[in-house]
Amino acid sequence: MTAARGFPAFPPRPGRRGRSWWARAFVSAMEDTALDATLLKTGRRFAGSGRIGPITVSPGRIAATVEDPDGIFDVVVHLAELSDAEWDRFLDQVRAEAGHLAALLDREVPRSLVRSADAADVALLPTIGDLESDCDCPHIGDPCPHAAGLCYQVAWLLDEDPFVLLLLRGRGADELLDLLAREPAEATGAEPEGAGAGRAVDRPVPAVEAYAVAPATRPAPPADLPRATPPVLPAPPGVPADALPRLAAAAAARARALLAEAR
Repeated sequence: MTAARGFPAFPPRPGRRGRSWWARAFVSAMEDTALDATLLKTGRRFAGSGRIGPITVSPGRIAATVEDPDGIFDVVVHLAELSDAEWDRFLDQVRAEAGHLAALLDREVPRSLVRSADAADVALLPTIGDLESDCDCPHIGDPCPHAAGLCYQVAWLLDEDPFVLLLLRGRGADELLDLLAREPAEATGAEPEGAGAGRAVDRPVPAVEAYAVAPATRPAPPADLPRATPPVLPAPPGVPADALPRLAAAAAARARALLAEAR
């Protein structure tokens, strides 16, 4: 089970907004559902007042306690987790371009990755109606000021670490890096039985023409390729120490399989 992450309470920081485009998109998904701009304004004041306690992020759930002049309230914001099939399609998009993973490790969310995920029918960022909140305060608006304040602070977390969004969608950073380091099934060089049947060719070739061509000289089989040892890499800040060697080893194994197949 994916572990939850806890974040300490933010000190007072009036007027602070999410800086990154993905943090602003997260906030917009919350703001676009609000029917009362006054509640949002109050929520921004709560976010900057230092009265929201430590935040807990777990798959599908963000929770915190808010100190209000009228009492102390527990607030939870929900976002649907991705299914296993959606995660498989998302990881395929991350693997498809080396820069996607590098950007995530550098605490960035490339717009191209989000567009590719959307094309694969995987909604990474929430949109209008995706964020639902529960609070034991008397406000009837959704979101209430306390839920709105919590969402504004979550945008600050997303500025620093987009893996918070991925955890909210269901999987933590360690689990994702482990999955990305594994050999994808399609890169092992094995082809399912019957997978080559029915493949198209450039054009039909008459049998007379085909038999008239002299057979090509068969190349010598390649020599055994040496297996590279994983490089020793310094641990980057905020990333598990063994993540990069595992990813590099997986990339080397995939390159070896492709090279052998090409030869």
